[in-house]
Order: sequence, then C-alpha cells, then structure tokens
Amino acid sequence: MSDLGAGFGYLMKGQRWVARHGRWFGFGLLPGLVTLVVYAGALIGLGYGADDLVGWATPFADDWSSPWQGLLRTGLTALVFVFGLFLAVITFTAVTLLVGQPFYESLSEEVDRSEGGEVPESGLPLWQELWISARDSVRILLRVALYGIILFACGFIPVVGQTVVPAIGFCVSGYFLAEELTAVALQRRGMVLKDRLVLLRGRRLLVLGFGVPLALSFLIPFVAVFLMPGAVAGATLLARDLVDPDPDNGPGTADSGDAPAPRAWSA
Repeated sequence: MSDLGAGFGYLMKGQRWVARHGRWFGFGLLPGLVTLVVYAGALIGLGYGADDLVGWATPFADDWSSPWQGLLRTGLTALVFVFGLFLAVITFTAVTLLVGQPFYESLSEEVDRSEGGEVPESGLPLWQELWISARDSVRILLRVALYGIILFACGFIPVVGQTVVPAIGFCVSGYFLAEELTAVALQRRGMVLKDRLVLLRGRRLLVLGFGVPLALSFLIPFVAVFLMPGAVAGATLLARDLVDPDPDNGPGTADSGDAPAPRAWSA
C-alpha cells in the first residue's frame, strides 16, 4: 500500500515543481484553457440534452405509470451524464496533450534538465510526434471506451452499480490518465505504447496513487487546467524513476530488472 502514497507524492512533487518555476506554469496553462472551453460547451450541451436522449432511447416506457417511468429515465439520464464525465476526464488529458504537444514536451524536458542527468529527446520532427501521440491516444481511448461500456452496463446492477462500479470507474480513469501523462516523458525515451503499458502494469498501485486523485480533482471545474502543468511535471518525475530507479531509494527498484528496453520508433 505504500506505493499508493508514493504515487500521490509524485503528483504533489510535480505541483511544487511548477510552483517554483512560475514561467513554466503559465506556459503549461495555455493548451488546457483552449481545451477547457471546448469541453465545457460539450458537457453543458450533454446536461441539457441527456433527458431528451434517454426519452428517445426508451420509447417502451412511454406508457409506464408513475413512478416507474420517472425512476427509469432519471436513473438513465444520470448514468449518461456520469458516462460523459468519465469520458471527459480521460479524453481531456489526451486532447490537451495533443493540442499542447510542443508546450508539454518543453516542460517535460525542463523537468529532466532541472533534475540532472540525461535529457532524452525523441529526435523526431513535430509532425511525426503528433502522429504518434494521436495514434497512441486513440488506442488508449478505445481501451477506455471498452471499459466504459462494461461499467455502464454494470451500472444497472442494484447497489453494486451505485457503489462499486463508480469506484472501479475512477480507478480505470486514473490509470489511463497516468499513462497519458507519463507518455510525454516515456515517448522521449523511445518507449512505444506496448512497452509503456508493461512498465506501468508492473507498478499498478503506484500508478493509481498518482492517477486516481488527479482524476477525482479533474471533476471540479477549471481544476484540470491549473493542475495540468504540475501533472506533466509529476509524471515526468515518475517516469524518470520507473525507467531509471534510484538504487538506494527509488519506487521502481523492486521491478527495475523487469523494465522493458526502449524500442525503435515506428510511425
């Protein structure tokens, strides 16, 4: 369980890093602000239209008596909106990272530089980095969508659907959120998506400790924008120690022998 606390510690270290480097904090805010405006409009539209969508999708309930029709459609409307929030938490990071690729690459490099040692560079042109990031994000989002469909269906199970399922949903959100953020630093180290997932699976609790609190905080309006620069910084610190752990006091020490070797890039 200590890995959960260590993961949260990386999130806090990242926020402290950008607090000490105010210029980079402001630099990292710009992509999030652009994405926030788009997502806010989409969620507001979903909030207004979810009940109409549910009504259209459940014509069989038109003749149901009260209170059964109201209970069914109110419950489904809530599930649709929760599912929308679930996707928003995951896709917000992916879209923001894609929009802000040059911004966050520079921020991550600066974190590496400030910590000393090697400062890896991908050596790829910007268009190829954007293509690889977009391709990997789609692959991650397909995985998330599959989990989301399963969890949405499980949401109809009495009691479990209102307690266990949301908790699992936040764990899924946090895990893949951490993957998206650490990808900025790990891609510069030449690690493809398959290798990144193997690396993160080796320290699931550490990854969840970093990602789940971030996923929960992203539900609060505007918080995601202000936490993104520090989240990228913290994910870079996490990636550094996962790939090249401190032999005396590093979270990846126990699994360092299992860390996959970076592979050559392929578009």
